[in-house]
Amino acid sequence: MKPTFDPTRWKNAQLAAKPRFAFEAQNKADARRWQAQLRRRVKARLGGFPNQKTNLRARVLRRSEQSEYSQEEIALQSRDSLEVFGYFLLPKNTSGPLPTLLCLHGHGMGVNPLVGLDHDGQPLQTLDYLHGFAIQAVKRGYAVFAPELLGFGRRREGEIENPHQSSCQTLAGTALMLGQTLLGWRVYDTMRVLDYLQTRPEVDAKRFGVIGISGGGTNALFLSALDARIKATVISGYTNTFRDSICAVPHCIDNFVPGLLQDAEMSDIAGLVAPRALWCENGDADPIFPVAAFRQTLHDVKRIYKVWGAQAQCSGEVFEGEHQFHGVGAWKFLTKNLRAMRPEP
Repeated sequence: MKPTFDPTRWKNAQLAAKPRFAFEAQNKADARRWQAQLRRRVKARLGGFPNQKTNLRARVLRRSEQSEYSQEEIALQSRDSLEVFGYFLLPKNTSGPLPTLLCLHGHGMGVNPLVGLDHDGQPLQTLDYLHGFAIQAVKRGYAVFAPELLGFGRRREGEIENPHQSSCQTLAGTALMLGQTLLGWRVYDTMRVLDYLQTRPEVDAKRFGVIGISGGGTNALFLSALDARIKATVISGYTNTFRDSICAVPHCIDNFVPGLLQDAEMSDIAGLVAPRALWCENGDADPIFPVAAFRQTLHDVKRIYKVWGAQAQCSGEVFEGEHQFHGVGAWKFLTKNLRAMRPEP
């Protein structure tokens, strides 16, 4: 008998088991109960969140004027002894509370490329895979907050010379040793950013949206699944199956949540966003989020939205390209589902 040392077949057999909370609801009432149960499980799998919120102690570090928008550098406290850095952008020549987008970067040098800057704060000479979508957003009339995710840029551990190198490995490993997750830490940070934005008079807190790509798409999905303040979500370069992407392609350790696949596939997590607006996009040549699994997952999520009677609230597209932000259909989707919402009086 030929030896079978390759564990792939055995691993895939483990992955074939049906998740405990796979969506099976046939009506809205059952779907609501399913969401409530799965949300509790997802929150627990992430490691839970603090029972008591610390004071935000937000402050403006620097303010500058661009031709079409103003830019503030903000620091706010999400937990005791842990601060979040981010850019708050406001379009000029606008009035009244604005629809507001949380823009979440993926792996790379951190948040700076989202606002057109390199790691030294100088104008970026070449656009990366993010395509500066925070600037795209503010130029379309949105208020924007682009936070730096934990483990990148200014929020890395220790002294790291390479601006593209993260500290995901040590942070995620430490979180797992504590029975928590780096993803949970990041999601909670973005929840605290929403708390901060609710204090800004320029912001319409009833019209929050989020755009995230790659690791930022991970954060965007789980944030939207757990926080109903998000009314419209755009996920770029992440929507897939855990089996065909996270468990099949070499990914950063920050993607992994112990035990999660026993409870749900990614389509089930996305189903927690229903019936709020959800748009997903994926490149047809994305090497780390295979397009066939993207199509299958989007199909499965639409099935969940159908039970809610909200088919029009969930859509997406495949574009020609690799792992990058596209945004063509996404901006139209956000105009319809966020900008067109009536602002609060």
